[in-house]
Amino acid sequence: MKLLPVLLIAALALTPVRAQDWAKASLDKSSRHGEWVKVHHGSRDVDCFVVYPEVKGPATVVLVIHEIFGLSEWARRAADQLAAAGYIEVAPDLLSGMAPGGGGVKGFASQDDIVHAVSALPADQVTADLDAAAEYGAGLPAANGKIVVAGFCWGGGQSFRFATHSKAVKAAFVFYGAQPKPEYLAQIGCPVYGFYAGNDGRISLTVPKTAELMKAAGKTYDTVIYDGAGHGFMRSGQAPDAAPANKAARDAAWARWMDLLGRI
Repeated sequence: MKLLPVLLIAALALTPVRAQDWAKASLDKSSRHGEWVKVHHGSRDVDCFVVYPEVKGPATVVLVIHEIFGLSEWARRAADQLAAAGYIEVAPDLLSGMAPGGGGVKGFASQDDIVHAVSALPADQVTADLDAAAEYGAGLPAANGKIVVAGFCWGGGQSFRFATHSKAVKAAFVFYGAQPKPEYLAQIGCPVYGFYAGNDGRISLTVPKTAELMKAAGKTYDTVIYDGAGHGFMRSGQAPDAAPANKAARDAAWARWMDLLGRI
């Protein structure tokens, strides 16, 4: 299966991701246990940021797939916020080993280099990395045996695509990501929940047709389009200078996500 085409996503960034010091500052203040682990499969070592909730019993694992901007400070902060809500997060750096010199996302010289590198990732490699990260998460002693996948932007499309592949995931959460090719929708074995922006026609105008195809395939595809919000609102809606529509969309989407996660 080929990776979904990435068109104009870099131009849709509202703020340079590397400039988001507010996200790093918030992450640095977290009291939750976060750690880097290397997940080995085949010839690859995938660096994963893992965050544990402060709960007594076992927890559901959320496999977090980063934006086209890589595993940024914001993506790691999102993982930490999910842990604050009671979930274990496994967030793989899908650029592990892909930077000059063999490093990961932090080894690239510029944001443009990261965007180009993520856009060029081989589909089979992405799938294998996600399989390995999901298996690692499911095997954690603190895990309860349930695993879901969630992704943003490019990662949202990968979340949808991973649902066509993995029978282990209990739900897929797609944040303004493109859909897989129609012929793969019948392979989906879990509910898919979509979170889309009203001012993001490139993605949101595809939702009605996808809904039609998912219904024909007998699959659950539950979507909300947030009026006035732009692509990337889960990130831009948290920025100190967030536009009101993006902030409102982020808050409403987060509340919906927590409600859905609580039902799994």
